[in-house]
Amino acid sequence: MGADDPRIARAVFTLRETAAYLGVAKSTIQWWARPPGGRHPLITCFPAHGRQATVPFIGFAEAFVLSSFRRAGVPLQRIRPAVEVLAKEISVEHALASKRLYTDGAEVLFDYATKHGEREVMDLVVVRTQQRQFSEVVKGYLKGIHYGGDGWADAVHLPTYANADVVVDPKVAFGLPLVINGGARVEDLVDRFQAGDSVADIAADFRVPPEEVEDVIRVATRAAA
Repeated sequence: MGADDPRIARAVFTLRETAAYLGVAKSTIQWWARPPGGRHPLITCFPAHGRQATVPFIGFAEAFVLSSFRRAGVPLQRIRPAVEVLAKEISVEHALASKRLYTDGAEVLFDYATKHGEREVMDLVVVRTQQRQFSEVVKGYLKGIHYGGDGWADAVHLPTYANADVVVDPKVAFGLPLVINGGARVEDLVDRFQAGDSVADIAADFRVPPEEVEDVIRVATRAAA
């Protein structure tokens, strides 16, 4: 990716927003983005400037993948060495956001876990018919990523919504989360609800089904809490 690629050139989310949209604790996102001790961050993030956004799309996609590892049961302290071996063996920048993670990552992690006795990392991988594949939890998450022709992620379908299909696409709405059914920005739906509008009115105005509006508001309310 070139430096002017919108997936990496501009920040879209704050760390708090990244945590909320991915259903991950803010402290976890903070640990991935700004680890203590001067260690290399696990997700791409710009320097902080007040409350401005710092996470570009590619960093969001990296955090999305890391969240799938966490949901598969890998402890935080095991994730860093797993990511480091992926970056080394796959040999591409932003390995977590590369399609090669989906095609080659399970084998790389299986070999690493076998050599180092990393039982928790090995749990990411299953062996079927002599093939090393990601566990169903990780595979389910990775299916939410769409890869562009250059092999890097270019859209992410968010996992935190039960009814609404919400996508983050840097080519649309400046990368802000968008409800596919109706094309409304998540923040616009939430703003209208916070202003006192009913779910029915919001659904009619934005042409988003009421159950999807309710889903968006539920996630936003939970994140705010």
